[in-house]
Order: sequence, then C-alpha cells, then structure tokens
Amino acid sequence: MASIEDYVKERSALSPIQIHRLRELTADWQLLSDLSFADLILWVPLRKNFKSWPTGYIAVAHIRPTTSATLFAHDVIGKEIAYGSRPHIDHALAGAEIVRDTQPEQVGEHLVKEETIPVILDETVIAVISRHRDSELMRQPSRLELNYREIAHNLYRMILEGTFPYPDAGSLFDPTPRVGDGLIRLDVNGVASYASPNAKSALSRLGWMSDIEGHKLGDVAQSLANVRPDAHEETVAFGLAGKSMKRVEIENIGGTIDFTVLPLLQSGDRIGAIVLLNNVTELRRRERELVTKDATIREIHHRVKNNLQTVSALLRLQARRIDDPGASAALNEAVRRIASIALVHETLSSSRDSSVAFDDVLDSLVSHALELSPRMSELTIERTGLLGSLEPRIATPLALVITELIHNALEHGLATEGLTLGIHLSTSGSELSVTISDDGVGLPEGFDIATSPNLGLQIVRTLTENELRGTLSLISDENETKAILTFPNV
Repeated sequence: MASIEDYVKERSALSPIQIHRLRELTADWQLLSDLSFADLILWVPLRKNFKSWPTGYIAVAHIRPTTSATLFAHDVIGKEIAYGSRPHIDHALAGAEIVRDTQPEQVGEHLVKEETIPVILDETVIAVISRHRDSELMRQPSRLELNYREIAHNLYRMILEGTFPYPDAGSLFDPTPRVGDGLIRLDVNGVASYASPNAKSALSRLGWMSDIEGHKLGDVAQSLANVRPDAHEETVAFGLAGKSMKRVEIENIGGTIDFTVLPLLQSGDRIGAIVLLNNVTELRRRERELVTKDATIREIHHRVKNNLQTVSALLRLQARRIDDPGASAALNEAVRRIASIALVHETLSSSRDSSVAFDDVLDSLVSHALELSPRMSELTIERTGLLGSLEPRIATPLALVITELIHNALEHGLATEGLTLGIHLSTSGSELSVTISDDGVGLPEGFDIATSPNLGLQIVRTLTENELRGTLSLISDENETKAILTFPNV
C-alpha cells in the first residue's frame, strides 16, 4: 500500500516534518469522520514551492465513518484533480479558513454537501480535508447528532489552529477509542453536558443508575472505582476533569471501563472536553486468565524439573550400589541425559514467555559436562556464536543432542595430552547450525554413524532426524573431529 510520501514524491513542496504531521492526522481522524457522519478525503496541493499556485491536488488518504453509510463505493486515494475544478478546496487553501456554507450537489443517488478544512502547520496550509455528508440525513438531526457535529466543528477548528491532532499523544490512541462505544461531553468545569446512550449503558454497568448529565464525571467515576486515592498519585476525579489528555481505567464488580479524555481548545483556551468510553471488561478478564495460565505453566515446568532431579538422584543412588561397572556407567549416562532435559524445564520455569533462552541452557550444559570430566583442568573451551530464544519443542531435543556430542568429544580426548573443545553456533535465516569439535583421537577408520552401536550417537541421530528435522554429519581429519548439526528453527 502506497504511503503519503509515495504520492507526493517530487510533486509537492511538503517537507518531512509536514508529511509527518499529515501521518499523525490520518492516524487519528477516524474520530473526526465518526463525529461528522462523513467521508473525509485528504488533498495535498501539487506545486514546486509554497510561493507558487498549485496545478492541482492529489488525494493521499480517505476515511469512511462507522456511524453512517459511506458515500463512496471506492477509495479515491491517488485521484488527481485540477486546480479550479473544486472551488471549495481552492478557497480553503487560499484563504486558510474553513468553508462550511456550501450548496449540496447531486452525486449519484445522494445529495452531497461538501465542506473543506485547511490543515495548518506553523501558519502554513499544507493540505485540505474535504468532508462529504448526505444532506438528506442532516434535515432532522437527533440530539446525539447535534452534539457530535458540534464537537466535530470544535476539532476542525483545532486543525485550523494547529492543535489537533494532539501533540505527543503517544499510546493514548493505542488502541484507538471509538465514538460508537460511548461518548460524554464535558463543559469547562468537568460537568457532563451530554452522554450518548452507549456511554450511559457503560456507566450503569459500573453501578451509576442516575443521569450523568449535570454531574462532574470525575466525582462520579471516583465514587464507582475500586481504588484508594494515594497522595502521590493523581486521583480518578482529577484525571477525568477534562483539563488534559488522560487515559483512566475504572474497575469494580460490575466491569471495567476505559475512559479517554480529549480536551477541546479554542484560541489556546480550554472550552471543554470529550470522553470516549470503552467497555474492556472481557479484555481484562482474558488478560487475567492468560497471566494465571502463564503462572500455572511455569509452575508445571518447575515441578517437572524437580521430578526429573528426583529421578536423577534415585538413579545416581542406584548406580553407587551396583558392582557391575558397565551397569553403573549406563545409569550415570541416564542421569546426565535427564539432567539435560531438567535444565530446559528450569529455564522455562523462570521465563516470562514460552521460549527458552538456549544460550543460558548451553552454559549450564557445558559446565555440567566439564564437571564430569576427570581431566577438566587440561581442557580448553572455544565457543562462538549465539542461538537466542528457541521453542521448547526444539530446545529439549537440542539440549540432549548437544549433551551427547560434548560427552562424545570429551571421551575421544581422554587419550591425548590436552583437549580443545569447540562449540560454534550460527544462524542463517530460519536455519540454525551447531558444530561440536575436538582435537582428540578422531573417528575410527570406516566409521558410519548409521551403523554405530554407540547408544549416545543413536540417540543423537534419532533426535536430529525425528525431532529437529535436521541433518547430522561427522567429519574427521588429522587435526580435529567435527559434528555438524543443522536444523530449521520453525
């Protein structure tokens, strides 16, 4: 989808700062469209500089109202018009003033009234908004429509004065509040002068059964909220007084309502405010469920880790009581493998999400393997690269595979004076690679991993092919032996 920059590139005098202002406007102008019950189109003059008359205009944005039917079957974005073909737009551009008193014109099946609003930044008109409404729907407006239109006129004046969109709104409009979810109009003292039916319904859910009009919204909300005012924090009443942009959330046994406060300004003075309400009861309930679920999952991983450590301890005790060296060694190998799985669950039990910080797991795997080596002081470790966070589905078998490969490398080096163990990690797109190398005695002549009776290598090959869906190759020369594992991170 093309951006504003794409449409005006080398055809407009707009600076990056001015284009950014238009992006801010179009990010927030669903509010304007809904309050106006109108389609809005943003026109940028086509000219080389601000001293010359434009040759025409190009539509760079188009928004439809959610409070009424659109008058355009198709977007007009990218459409160009010649200068002089739309006098209202020319008038708004040249006069830097809102053009409202226009005559409706027949457009298809509708009698459409067009009004135009100049977009001003630093006393310069940088674009023009055309507002298109069905004049038939304006003949007998309801009280809701009258209030919405008056508020819209206030906001359009703020565009003219350069005070809308609100500067530094940040996350205030994330997610963007919707007019249809509920609106309350406040006077300069924070007293509600109008409340939409949906706004009244939201307040009744919190327990306010009287008419809100004539009451200070902040005092009403404060009485309904399950909060204890803190001397170091702004109270709910202050936040909903309408003096500044605020986002306040009220929760009690009836539900959770989000309030977005937007001051209305005129010539730099505050003349009132609007408050948009959003019932977020179900959203907050789901968030709490997710928090509870995450805590439960972490507790499960913690208990699995503890159970695996108990199994390891039992096997270790059993190994000490067995006289057969082969059986004792087999049990100790089982202890080592179980410990690798336990490390993954230990990481998951402390993680804030469902991923495994595998580089931390690898640190523990290497430390654990070295502790079991009888000649740890003679070992040199060379480690490069990182793997980052992995899914548990990948992390658990990978931990076992690396444990076996490291153990295998250490066994090969026992017959040498010293041993250098290399651990090299790399990522390329969605493919991960792990290389375990050693400069020990190397592989026996004619070695084939597919036919090797070594249980550890059989485990490695099975996990690599079935769980990691990767490949494993063993390469040996006179200098070193490498086990190269590659697998997709999907």
